[in-house]
Amino acid sequence: MSNRSTKKSLERFKYEVADELGVPLKSGYNGDLTAKQNGSVGGYMVKKMIEAQEKQMTGKNS
Repeated sequence: MSNRSTKKSLERFKYEVADELGVPLKSGYNGDLTAKQNGSVGGYMVKKMIEAQEKQMTGKNS
């Protein structure tokens, strides 16, 4: 996977997570969001990535 497609995938993932959490993240300036809102998106992204990696390592793909 190229660096460009990785960045696009992470960007898409960020918006998916923000939507799941109800954080009104939009393209461009998001200075109106609180640190808690932004942190929840980043934290949940990390949690989901760790869960996916653990599943992959144990051979559970479902």
